[in-house]
Amino acid sequence: MSPTRKIVLQADLKPRKEANGSRQVTRGAPRDSSRGTPRDANFLAWVLLAASRGHLSRGWFDIALNAAESRCLEFLKHLATTQPPSWWHYSRFLVAAINAQPVAALSAFRAGEAYPLSQAAMSEVAEALALAPAEQAAIWRRGSYIFLCAMGGHDDCWTVENVAVLRAYRGRGLINALLSRALEDGAAQGLEQAQVTFAIGNEAAERAYAKAGFSFGGERRHPEFEAVAGAPGLRRLVRQL
Repeated sequence: MSPTRKIVLQADLKPRKEANGSRQVTRGAPRDSSRGTPRDANFLAWVLLAASRGHLSRGWFDIALNAAESRCLEFLKHLATTQPPSWWHYSRFLVAAINAQPVAALSAFRAGEAYPLSQAAMSEVAEALALAPAEQAAIWRRGSYIFLCAMGGHDDCWTVENVAVLRAYRGRGLINALLSRALEDGAAQGLEQAQVTFAIGNEAAERAYAKAGFSFGGERRHPEFEAVAGAPGLRRLVRQL
C-alpha cells in the first residue's frame, strides 16, 4: 500500500481568499491494524455515499443496504477499513484538505487489483455488524441491478472511482487537482489507459472528467436499471496516460 503523501496544490486552482487557507492532497494514512478507524474513515464514508449517489437522490448503497443514512454511513466507515484493500479502502484514496480538514477525495487503482475484492470486503463488514446471512444475501439481491450496466473486461485500466467534494468547496479546482495526481500515479505504474464510470445524466461529473482529458468510451443502458436507480445506465470515459 502507498505511504502517506502530502502534495501542495498548484496556485492556479481558483482559490478563495481565506486566512491560512493552504491546501494539501494526502493519501489516506495507513495504520498497522485493519481494526480501529484511520483518521480519514468518517470522511470517506461520506465520500462513498455521496459518490454513489452522484446527481441522484439515492445511490447504490442506499438501495442495496436499504437503511437510514446514519446506518449506511456506519457500514461505509467499516468498508473503508476492511482487511481486503478493495476499491473502497482508504489506501486507494487521494484526499484534499483545507486547514487540515478533508474536503474532497477520489480513489484510483488498477481495476483487476481492487474490484475483485469487493465481495470479501462487503462480507467482512456484514459480519462485523452482525448482519444475518439472509440480510447479507438481500444486500446483494437489492444491489444486483448494477450488473445490468456494468462494463467489465478492463483489468489493466487505471480506474478512478468514488469522487466527491463537500458542497462548500465545489468549483475551486480540487477535483481537477486530485484527478491530475491520480493520473500521474497511474502513468507511474506503467499503465496505458485510465477510465471512469458514472451514471448517465451526471453532467457535472462528465464536464469535470472531460476537462481532465477523458472522452467517451462506451455506455450501457437497461430499463430495469433505470427503474431502480433513476438513471438510464452507466457511461464510461477513457483517456491515455
